[in-house]
Amino acid sequence: MTANIGILYTGGTIGMIDSPQGLIPAPNLARHTQHLFSGSLTADWHISDPLIDSSAVNLTHWQDWLAWIHNALPRYDALLILHGTDTLAYTANILALSLPDLNKPIIITGAQWPFGQRHSDAEFNLRTALAACLLTDLHHCAVAFNGQLYRAVGSTKISTETAAAFDTPHFAPLASWLPEHGQWQKQTANRLPGPQALMPPAWSINPSINPSVRIVCHTLIPGASSEMIAESLNTIPADGAVLQSYGHGNAPDCPQLFAALHRLAERNIPVINISQVLQGKTAGVYAQGHALRETGVINGGKANLETAVALLTLAASNHWTKTEISGCLKYWQLCD
Repeated sequence: MTANIGILYTGGTIGMIDSPQGLIPAPNLARHTQHLFSGSLTADWHISDPLIDSSAVNLTHWQDWLAWIHNALPRYDALLILHGTDTLAYTANILALSLPDLNKPIIITGAQWPFGQRHSDAEFNLRTALAACLLTDLHHCAVAFNGQLYRAVGSTKISTETAAAFDTPHFAPLASWLPEHGQWQKQTANRLPGPQALMPPAWSINPSINPSVRIVCHTLIPGASSEMIAESLNTIPADGAVLQSYGHGNAPDCPQLFAALHRLAERNIPVINISQVLQGKTAGVYAQGHALRETGVINGGKANLETAVALLTLAASNHWTKTEISGCLKYWQLCD
């Protein structure tokens, strides 16, 4: 088949070169990858200026990239985003949550080692991503990495040491790329919402990103962290908060923390409660978590940190209610 791909190169390790200070992004990746494109697969490159290490990503970058996507989508058969791995999962989640009604694939990839380096994973990841761009039945954002195709919502970085850098702990990969056969081995169980799924009303118009939105994250640890989190919630303004609690969503007995969370709920500032566990789910299982659930926090279910941050960023930017936030979590199969 013939396909024309729009590529947004944002920076990241995949195209980096050495410098006296360490690896830095370089603009010449397109020239080095020309051999990956044949007559049946063409690409137009858009190179961000400046290119960035993905640890420098901010909300303005997300806003700019979404604007590019909205402009480019009608002109291409698929879009490919080249991104650094440090925050790739955050970007994958924000794009997927911002673009729930796609009719073509948007694929995100990067690399653990720069293109052209010995033993680099960059070319394999690019080949995997380009193969994913040709999947005409994929109408979602997805992460292509190390021969695997993952749903974007729920994706997370799990390693800095191996080529298997990403996973969706609650969901099997959508498919595995078999380069020797030039084809995908798809999983039998669909892990993406189908067209019959009820899309929350908040998404009737594609949401935008307000770069001034401030989302905070607090992680419970044994000791004095609960009181310190309460003090922070009471004194530092935020438009939304993620609370990483224990196990199934449990917290220590801390009246100050519960009072702070109650005050946020009264001010309609959303707090999503998620599990610290890589494959964890918040749920009303233990009595120890009852007091926390009664504060008005939103049950994040299977949502991980990247998903919760992306969802709260959109919620605060577009003034979504708690019901709409919960509807998004349900739509993406993260909550019952």
